[in-house]
Amino acid sequence: MQPQERFVRERKTAWQRLEHLLGRLDSSSLKRLHREEVKELGRIYRRTASDLAIARAESRDPRLVNYLNSLVIRAHGRIYRADAQGGRRLLEFFTKGFPRTFRQTWRYTALAFAVFLIFGVVGYLGTWRDPEFSEFAGIDPAFRFVINARVHWWESLNQYSQVGSSFIMVNNIYVMFQAFALGALLGLGTLYAMAFNGAMIGAVLALTYRAGFGFDLVSFMVGHGVVELSCIFLAGGAGLLIGSAILLPGDLSRGDALKLRGLEAIRLIAGCVPLLVVAGIIEGFISPAPINPAIKFGIGISTGIALYAYLFLAGRGKDEAEAKV
Repeated sequence: MQPQERFVRERKTAWQRLEHLLGRLDSSSLKRLHREEVKELGRIYRRTASDLAIARAESRDPRLVNYLNSLVIRAHGRIYRADAQGGRRLLEFFTKGFPRTFRQTWRYTALAFAVFLIFGVVGYLGTWRDPEFSEFAGIDPAFRFVINARVHWWESLNQYSQVGSSFIMVNNIYVMFQAFALGALLGLGTLYAMAFNGAMIGAVLALTYRAGFGFDLVSFMVGHGVVELSCIFLAGGAGLLIGSAILLPGDLSRGDALKLRGLEAIRLIAGCVPLLVVAGIIEGFISPAPINPAIKFGIGISTGIALYAYLFLAGRGKDEAEAKV
């Protein structure tokens, strides 16, 4: 058997497999391939590129060289075009990836919300009975005098300015990342962050209602608060994902569990960043504005409906059902 015949015979199966994979990609995208098929595509592409170099150096058959050259060009175009579609991938993340990740991990977000709510109720009831209880929720005693003086301190934080709005967005993103990062402490750090923030907000609301202007604070918070607090709960869920991977990896090794759940956690955090930007804009320009409170409540309700309709409905379809199988 001639060397060229042996060369073709030994490698022909791999070339045909590459043709088959490229044929599937002609009618779909790289994401529709299974993970092992994507790895196989890259492996066969590199091998075929090497075969092309050998054929150019040793073969006298131009048809073989042209065939391999065409195959390598097609594979290169499909692989690297997929990598270059940053804008499209970003769009797919927000239309499919982020809401799907929320639906797959909603129990962790629900747990973060439950801890926040329980300690919020405790902080409110405890402070309502005894204002000094607010100190257990991290409220400075001096702040109680500010509230008793009926000072609308939140208005000075905003002043309807771009600077105030920017500060609020940065602070909200910091709180979100803190709740996420504390998940590395076996999830206990995230639970503490949820409990502390819930108790603090509950205590502040109780103090303002005792002072007689609690509704003013609620009408300020409601416009941006639904989106803002939802992002905090999502960040808490992301932190608990990290903690659960360390404590309860299941059938996976801890390393594999961290990779899997860590990726889901990062998706949740990445999806929350633009939402917090929206919340910061509302908080900086609309929430402190002297407008009818009904408008602010309407904004809060509308943004809440839009957010959860997006999280629960966006990205549903055949490919999501296939991903669950």
